[in-house]
Amino acid sequence: MTDEIPEIDSAFGSGVPIRGNDIDTDQIIPARFMKVVTFDGLGEFAFFDQRYDENDEPKEHPLNEPQFQDASIMVVNANFGCGSSREHAPQALMRWGIDAIIGESFAEIFAGNCLALGIPTVTADHDTITELQDWVDEHPDADIDVDVENETVTYGDTTVDVTVDDAQRKALTEGVWDTTALMKSNADAVAEKAAALPYVDD
Repeated sequence: MTDEIPEIDSAFGSGVPIRGNDIDTDQIIPARFMKVVTFDGLGEFAFFDQRYDENDEPKEHPLNEPQFQDASIMVVNANFGCGSSREHAPQALMRWGIDAIIGESFAEIFAGNCLALGIPTVTADHDTITELQDWVDEHPDADIDVDVENETVTYGDTTVDVTVDDAQRKALTEGVWDTTALMKSNADAVAEKAAALPYVDD
């Protein structure tokens, strides 16, 4: 019974380009902001050290630019989310408002942490990503349609093929990406199975 977990076939919204290879999780959410008890409020600290100087004065960064404040589709380059495997990184992006990320490649653990939040991480080649980033810069209010099931991204009059990991696509489109909710919705079956295991003690 997985009715309470939404199926995610697509994501739709305006974009924000984050350029640069090997952007690690410490850049996405600096370690000093990870002392929170819950993830609430992490969004305001996304890319904090790239967005603000030591005096908390704004620096040039796409997330500081007014035209990208309502963006929900992030367009990134290669090896995004590398470094330490902190789940706070996709949590911060989700709370900033990101629903999907299109990139050249993603660190495996980061992509897994995104999947656990229902955030698709889809990939395309360098030229495709660069063209999309340039288009987003020129059309900050225009929408991007990320079709997870059919593995395409549409923007303007252009549709490009992208790649979605098979396991990720299956989990998202079948609504089984939230493993915690999945276990809760099948609590009786889990308890029944546990009771039948000889090494589980009541």
